[in-house]
Amino acid sequence: MAILKHALFSFLVAAAIVTPAAAQPADDWPVAGPASAGFAPDAAAQLDAAFDRGELPDLHAVLVARHGKLVLERYFEGTDESWGTPLGHVRFGPETRHDLRSISKSVVGLLYGIALERGLVPGVDAPVLERFPDYADLGADVRRGRIRVRHALTMTLGTAWDESLPYTDRRNSEIAMERSRDRYRYVLARPMVAEPGKRWNYNGGATALLGHLIAAGSGKTLLAFAREHLFDPLGISQVDWASGADGVHAAASGLRMRPRDLARIGQLVLDEGNWRGRQVVARDWLKASFENPVQAQLGLGYGYQWWLGRGRGDGRRWIAGFGNGGQRLIVIPDLQLVVVVTAGAYNRPRDWETSVKLMRDIVLPAVSQP
Repeated sequence: MAILKHALFSFLVAAAIVTPAAAQPADDWPVAGPASAGFAPDAAAQLDAAFDRGELPDLHAVLVARHGKLVLERYFEGTDESWGTPLGHVRFGPETRHDLRSISKSVVGLLYGIALERGLVPGVDAPVLERFPDYADLGADVRRGRIRVRHALTMTLGTAWDESLPYTDRRNSEIAMERSRDRYRYVLARPMVAEPGKRWNYNGGATALLGHLIAAGSGKTLLAFAREHLFDPLGISQVDWASGADGVHAAASGLRMRPRDLARIGQLVLDEGNWRGRQVVARDWLKASFENPVQAQLGLGYGYQWWLGRGRGDGRRWIAGFGNGGQRLIVIPDLQLVVVVTAGAYNRPRDWETSVKLMRDIVLPAVSQP
């Protein structure tokens, strides 16, 4: 969740249970032998060996899809939790749901585009405060009135917000928001420290505002809207979305689903919003989401709730969702590659290390050109 956890991602960014083979079904995911998809056939063995040597701590699952087909799927064992509630030791498998944490934000970015296409939410240049008439008193600072939807999408609200503290600390802004009586007033009432659009600051409250606009415009809960317009079209049925004390879904961090289903979302992004012939998310929205990112930190860009960057070695563009604990959804269009990583390094400053090593040493070297 906090940006410091993802520092080295500017580079690219117990036992195995499943290895897809050409004849093996994975729900309705097409599967392929690695070699037929331009993927090294020994990548799975390398992954297992690295895990056994203790080089990939806290790793729970890895899925790799190339050209729309699963070529690698591995599950391990380890301790886990659900939005802070300990689950003990878990043996992970294809049916095991896993916290996505802040990858939830990227999903909300897709949902906003879907709602906008249906005329249910304001456009990206609409003032945010006008959509919260109960908080008109907050407009005393004229800068607050200049906050637009695009500033929420890109986390450039210009307000004070601190998620550098551990998420076990009540002073962490997202935790304080979840504990507040009125999460939206809490978010919008933060002191203005910059002109909107001028400074990026990691801000789960911005995602909460987007989630409210979707729910208010659709007349449905965020989860109900997501089921109808995103999850059901993709065949995703096993999903949970945690709620705060006020009963509102935690837009910034509450999603929980199977890794296979998260890979579907990655494939949707790779295929420009199209899922097996159905346009689920408008191409124009995805184009806007990934073009002209704002400068975040450490050389990373940030689009409409998605992390964006280029590989240091090859310059290839990547699109990603990051989540506390080492959760990753990585899309590399030039390689027709989708990678899902789930892990259990929650609230650890270096939770990015396992996913970086996995990508750098195992996944990317295994990929050949088409």
